[in-house]
Amino acid sequence: MAVQPIRLFGDPILRTKAIEVVDFDAELRRLVQDLTDTMLDAPGAGLAAPQLGVGLRVFTWHVEGELGHLVNPVLDLSDETQDGDEGCLSIPGLSIDCRRAHSVVARGFDMYGEPVTIEGSELLARALQHETDHLDGILFVDRLTPELRKQAMKQIRESEWFGLDGAPTVKVSPHPTNGLAI
Repeated sequence: MAVQPIRLFGDPILRTKAIEVVDFDAELRRLVQDLTDTMLDAPGAGLAAPQLGVGLRVFTWHVEGELGHLVNPVLDLSDETQDGDEGCLSIPGLSIDCRRAHSVVARGFDMYGEPVTIEGSELLARALQHETDHLDGILFVDRLTPELRKQAMKQIRESEWFGLDGAPTVKVSPHPTNGLAI
């Protein structure tokens, strides 16, 4: 299949809730293959469809030698938490401490529509939560403490890739806003 460009922080699709998959067809299998190829090429521990510009509830993961995918995931999170470095292929170069549930049970479907249950802890649990967040329009920086989020946003603004072609730019209105603009 094909390695695809990964959408970067600032792209509106990363903040849009993905819709459930209803057709388990060749197009979905092609998407899963593109996600897998792109994730492995990056390389990353996971990749969600919105990161390729596709608003469907699908993601892949590659953790500790295990490669998989999940369609229409629903997560049951443990009460026990873990702190650890987390990064994102849509926010290159940023890795920062983020709190997540220590373990998770993920239920959904494979690309053929067959029910799947994945149980994971530590890094796999982190990846499953991170990718499911992408499907809900949530980025890991949203999960940080206010102090760490401020630090992360500073690093993002100072990064080489921020504001490059392909990343949306913020346009300023040429019209008077009478102090009402944010």
